[in-house]
Amino acid sequence: MKRWQKALQDNYGTPTIELVSGKGSVVKDANGNTYLDFLAGIATNVLGHAHPAIVKSVTKQISTLGHVSNFYAHPNVLELAEKLQKLTGDKGARVFFCNSGAEANEAALKLSRKTGKYKVVATQEAFHGRTMGALSLTGQPSKRNPFKPLIKGIKHVPFGDSAVMKRVITKKTAMVIVEPIMGEAGVIVPPSDYLKNLRQYCDDNGALLVFDCVQTGMGRTGDWFGYEYSGIKPDVITLAKGLGGGLPLGAMIALGSASKLFVAGDHGSTFGGNPVATAAALSVISAIEKEKILSHVDEVGEYLLTELALIPGVTEVRGAGLLIGLTLNAPVAKALTKKCQDLGALINAPGDSTIRIAPALNVSMKQAQKFVVIFSQAMKEVSHV
Repeated sequence: MKRWQKALQDNYGTPTIELVSGKGSVVKDANGNTYLDFLAGIATNVLGHAHPAIVKSVTKQISTLGHVSNFYAHPNVLELAEKLQKLTGDKGARVFFCNSGAEANEAALKLSRKTGKYKVVATQEAFHGRTMGALSLTGQPSKRNPFKPLIKGIKHVPFGDSAVMKRVITKKTAMVIVEPIMGEAGVIVPPSDYLKNLRQYCDDNGALLVFDCVQTGMGRTGDWFGYEYSGIKPDVITLAKGLGGGLPLGAMIALGSASKLFVAGDHGSTFGGNPVATAAALSVISAIEKEKILSHVDEVGEYLLTELALIPGVTEVRGAGLLIGLTLNAPVAKALTKKCQDLGALINAPGDSTIRIAPALNVSMKQAQKFVVIFSQAMKEVSHV
């Protein structure tokens, strides 16, 4: 902790533990303690730690070709772009690679300017990143206020409210951006017809519909992107987190006519589509397919949704697949997170009475059962504080 405080800036505060190794869904700290990792690098390590396929592909790639910039092509970037194109079901889709979710959303924001319009509709409490453009889209005042003035022309409305969206989307709207399920806000699931309604409103007004799938994507919800249940397609998909399986990689995928908006020179990223990061991503997609992980996500997710709802002190459990949010009956989320850590499980408290869990997609049922025991015990102990 002293070394951290002396060498790193204070934007994160100071971590309480130092992790030194991991395998699958178990990590070890510098003192030799082990933990069930039910946060997975904030929904990022979709295959857990040290997955053999990722280790093999990254090792092979870094010993072959490390980095080429965006002046040249390489096999991995071509194959990954084609894979993502196929997953969207749109043969006309085109991919832009970057390094993070914030960068992917910055790219989407720039893309929307190519429509000739600049007004944007986003949602309150949404999280789209912390760079200035992405922060302008983020609907959390605590993160926005210290850095005003931000980009103008962005209106935030309540998430899940179709009626309000219908009123604010106009012919002047360049894009509407939403998360299929809000992650950072506490895993908030919208009404079943919400995304379908947004598609109609955007079509009626010539606006781009952008789905921020940074947290819901790459199998997290049991589907590849997290919006599939709606039966519609967006104009733009933004990805990161699980895409690289732990390596920094983001993508902005434009579908249909939106794929033709960027022309040469409009945007770029030195590291975007890096050979090593894209090698990891190809391994992630291959493993999800070969190991039938999407059906496993549904099974383990259903178990957790059911069992966590039975624990005293939990008033609501929501989510899809292995992106799960819980509401507690008291503002003890931070104390609960600390207690779970003491008992051997890592989780996240996005709010005073809200818990978020997002383990690796290949977490075992046995590990899920162990987590429920730990969480239940932690709730008991925190409730007596």
